Amino acid sequence: MSRLFRISDAANLAIHAMMLLASADAAEPISVAVMSERLGVSRAHLAKVFQRLAKAGLVSSTRGPQGGFVLTRPADSIMLAEIYEDIEGPIQAVECLLGHPVCKERCCVLGGLLTNVHSEVHKYFTTTRLSDVCDALRRE
Repeated sequence: MSRLFRISDAANLAIHAMMLLASADAAEPISVAVMSERLGVSRAHLAKVFQRLAKAGLVSSTRGPQGGFVLTRPADSIMLAEIYEDIEGPIQAVECLLGHPVCKERCCVLGGLLTNVHSEVHKYFTTTRLSDVCDALRRE
């Protein structure tokens, strides 16, 4: 069966950890240990997520006791879609929850719901910067 848009644990961790980096002093790296403690998540899982983010070029790392990760670009130049797609791959449209159209030529029982959900999610992720999310949290 096909699925409606979903954010995996890895993509969720990536977005939240990138927000931590974006909210911090850009010159000071933050270690995976510190981020995993702040987020209350597995250090090992977060380390794997950061390997993928580093490979994608969104973060860079420094080794050693004062080491950790920093953003490679300003937060206002990183879209949420980049973070998501570096972990999950392209945002895929879902045409039928059953994985194949059973309604045939007739009208889908869900109408345009799946198309609308995909469109809204895609629009949000491609138009929202990492800095936008951080700014919204600061205002709250």
